[in-house]
Amino acid sequence: MEPRAAQVRRRERLGRQQKDRPSREGEPCSGGAERPGNVEMHRGPDLVQWTQHMQAVKTQLLEQAQGQLMELLDQAMWEAVQAYPPQDRPVPSVPPDSLTRESSLGKRKVFIIRKGREKKKELCLGVQDTSFVILRLMMEFDLLTFSFGQLPLALVTWVPMFLSTLLVPYQALRLWERPQSGGAWTLGVGLGCLLLAAHTVVLGILPVHVAVEYQLPPASRCVLVFEQVRLLMKSYSFLRETVPGTLRARGGEGIRAPSFSSYLYFLFCPTLIYRETYPRTPNVRWSYVAKNFAQALGCVLYACFILGRLCVPVFANMSQEPFSTRALVLSIMHATLPGMFMLLLIFFAFLHCWLNAFAEMLRFGDRMFYRDWWNSTSFSNYYRTWNVVVHDWLYSYVYQDGLWLLGGRARGAAMLGVFLVSAVVHEYIFCFVLGFFYPVMLFLPVPTLPWPLNFTMHDRRTGPAWNKTFWGLVTPRSWSCHT
Repeated sequence: MEPRAAQVRRRERLGRQQKDRPSREGEPCSGGAERPGNVEMHRGPDLVQWTQHMQAVKTQLLEQAQGQLMELLDQAMWEAVQAYPPQDRPVPSVPPDSLTRESSLGKRKVFIIRKGREKKKELCLGVQDTSFVILRLMMEFDLLTFSFGQLPLALVTWVPMFLSTLLVPYQALRLWERPQSGGAWTLGVGLGCLLLAAHTVVLGILPVHVAVEYQLPPASRCVLVFEQVRLLMKSYSFLRETVPGTLRARGGEGIRAPSFSSYLYFLFCPTLIYRETYPRTPNVRWSYVAKNFAQALGCVLYACFILGRLCVPVFANMSQEPFSTRALVLSIMHATLPGMFMLLLIFFAFLHCWLNAFAEMLRFGDRMFYRDWWNSTSFSNYYRTWNVVVHDWLYSYVYQDGLWLLGGRARGAAMLGVFLVSAVVHEYIFCFVLGFFYPVMLFLPVPTLPWPLNFTMHDRRTGPAWNKTFWGLVTPRSWSCHT
């Protein structure tokens, strides 16, 4: 039904047209008189004009709504950040508009209450649920016992590593914070640097010495090397976030050193970016914690089953057989499918179950530990989405600081630096756990380009065909090999 306002406007327009021209009888038409023939004659063009007008109005409304929605989202994000002000520290008054207009050189990680992608975990649930059926058939735990052998020694080694991380960086910050002048402050800075150097030596040498001296098995080595890297990254983040403000405020009023309790909470919460406060959930769901730990344990048992049934028989007698290209290719193809299963199990057990369990126990609100990496259309997008916890650290302290050192230019060099740091650390972890050096992360081609070039390519491929290509490259094809 035509709106009343539109009918009034149409009558007025028709009246003006009839007033300007004579009627068929030669008499001028009255502005208030309206004939049915004229109405029918002008109905067609009028409807076309009205449709065009409504299309223009719709486009304008959509543009205005999009702009207002962006402003509302920016305002909501700013209010969420303001709702958790740091204790005893002023919140910088940055206007909300700057949140969307700041360059990548000044972006900072913003923590908000976000749920994890629990609906997406069906990617691994089928594999994880199968473990409970297989465990009924698996009567021996020789591989599990071997892998976690000497675990108490690894836990004892972890204690001095944690105490060093807990005490040394915070004490060094307190030394730099003291409002002293002249030689006393310089002495404090030197003492703090010596403490940090000793802390780095302890974290760098102690786990390696224990692993080599006592010949720790792979799983116990994993505990040490993961904690070594985690504590080093957390120490650096704490100092990187607090030292600049502490030095600027030295000798006057303003920013003070963070509380010890906030630093202690940071050492256990599932993030590598230090903030004095984080968004918190109201309560702890202990049933959810127990479920996640149970699922993580199921993934570990299933991984042991896969290695014991699919990998160990292939490589057990390989050193006693004569080397041949055929044997090498067959062994690699037999290992690709278990390797894919292991990748999915590690992702689900650690990035979903383990981190969500600790986040729930500590009431940590931001649960965005990974994004939908299974929809990736390139390896560069996959690296940025499959482990958001590590990606945030690399982006904040390697990429952004690299851009700052380069004057905001050479983004490709900064991205290459991120890749090199990540690749070197991953190679160190593999070498530490397995006991030999095999640099697959640095020189493995995919499929013809080296890793660094593929990593630094601009991620402009977003079509579904590229996602199929990505999965085609990462999915093993051992079933297509013929002996």
